[in-house]
Amino acid sequence: MDNGTTAGRQWTFLTNHARVLVQIARDPGIRVRDIATRCLLTERAVQRIIVDLEQAGYLSHERHGRTNRYSIIEGKQLRHPADAGPTVSELLSILLRRYEAADSGSSRL
Repeated sequence: MDNGTTAGRQWTFLTNHARVLVQIARDPGIRVRDIATRCLLTERAVQRIIVDLEQAGYLSHERHGRTNRYSIIEGKQLRHPADAGPTVSELLSILLRRYEAADSGSSRL
């Protein structure tokens, strides 16, 4: 009988790329170290993801002194053909509503 878990195979609904993008959307001045901590990733993995997102045209950054300030390219379409239609900003608005509700103590879906 299947109890809903598969030994040896773990998966999640959101990719690490989506998690990093959500953290940047929440705080465009966030440090790589803080993204890594919040997403449970290494700093190096976060750096690679940021490069991926920039090369794909979802993200850009600008140096401000010793820190980066990130900008999400809001009109960019989602990457996979099966996800065609919504933009990255539309997806982020849904995900950010959930985070904002959690921050305010509300648990509505």
